[in-house]
Amino acid sequence: GCAQKYIVKNYFYYYLFKFSAALGEEIFYITFLPFTYWNIDHSVSRRMIIIWSIVMYIGQVSKDILKWPRPLSPPVVKLEMRTDAEYGMPSTHAMAATAISFSFLIATVNQYKYPFELGLAAAFVFSTLVCLSRLYTGMHTVLDVIGGALISSVLLVLLYPAWDMIDHLLLTSPFCPLLSIAVPLVLCYNYPKLDYYSPTRADTTTILGAGAGATVGFWLDNQYATPVYTRENFQLEFPVITSKIVVVVLARFFVGIFVVLLTRWLVKSVVLGMLGYRYKFPIGDLEARRRLEVEVPYKFITYSSVGFCATVLVPLLHKLLGLM
Repeated sequence: GCAQKYIVKNYFYYYLFKFSAALGEEIFYITFLPFTYWNIDHSVSRRMIIIWSIVMYIGQVSKDILKWPRPLSPPVVKLEMRTDAEYGMPSTHAMAATAISFSFLIATVNQYKYPFELGLAAAFVFSTLVCLSRLYTGMHTVLDVIGGALISSVLLVLLYPAWDMIDHLLLTSPFCPLLSIAVPLVLCYNYPKLDYYSPTRADTTTILGAGAGATVGFWLDNQYATPVYTRENFQLEFPVITSKIVVVVLARFFVGIFVVLLTRWLVKSVVLGMLGYRYKFPIGDLEARRRLEVEVPYKFITYSSVGFCATVLVPLLHKLLGLM
């Protein structure tokens, strides 16, 4: 498909919802989730990443099991084309936005001193904007969006009582590194098969790979850096924002993002080159890269390296540069 022609009559809504749609895509995940790990709180970031991985896997698989089509065009005008090949129900944008915003609220409300009403309003506004963006861009029906938000909410309620237990096991179990890699790989290789190619398997492998790499990083940090369970729990106030804090936060972020993006590019190039040599195809062959034996390992290795880099290598670099 070619993109449809359309006339923008309200640029405020157009750019608002195009931006809001990006809050449910890789560019947001690869910046916001590491940002919380580097600048806010490790425990908050851990919980968000684990919840995000579980919720997104269930959402992606549900799409390819239910096989509900996206809205017909016409009558809607679709402002995006990459995900048009995917099925519609549930909206994983709605699921991710709900999971990330409300897990952030739940993870911080008892640990930091701030008005609960403010946090609730921020979570609601964030998730609502992302949900509405899927309607505006013509990618989902109202039912898709409501279904995604409800499924994510139910999963949050079901997983919340086990948060601390899961976190403890992931940080302390000697089997964590092995299971963190093996289980997602099994899930990726046994992803539901479709009659035609859809980017859902690639996106799911990306998410599970990033979560796996980050989880191994969490485990290593707890074993060899700063053990989480040797510290007492206490409530913190957000620090007064000064120019020095802003500079340090921005320095951590830009240094970290540069290293993460460099890692992604290097690992992707090396892995694709090796797979191309193994299966005899040029790196630019898109059809070959969509094959199961190529797509899963190259996506999984690339993004597990990204997750590991963000949780282990970048914090070490921050210490070396005096940014901690």
